[in-house]
Amino acid sequence: MTDKRHTDKESQKAERITHPLTPRLLPLKEAAQYLGLTTWAMRERIWAGDIPVVRFPGGRKMFIDTADIDKFVEGNKTTMM
Repeated sequence: MTDKRHTDKESQKAERITHPLTPRLLPLKEAAQYLGLTTWAMRERIWAGDIPVVRFPGGRKMFIDTADIDKFVEGNKTTMM
């Protein structure tokens, strides 16, 4: 049963990442909303080096890769006892 759930999660994640209508890069504000954070809390995670950003040459706007957001979430999961 665990294998089926794991496989379902992977297929959903792959579908979300490769779906043509879902952008891979999110602007800072949308990335913060995706994580349920304020924009400033998101900036703090970026400044702490927890989440990398993408900047296009000559641009100032920061974009966050959804794969990096998912990696951040997975790496910070814990159980409470």
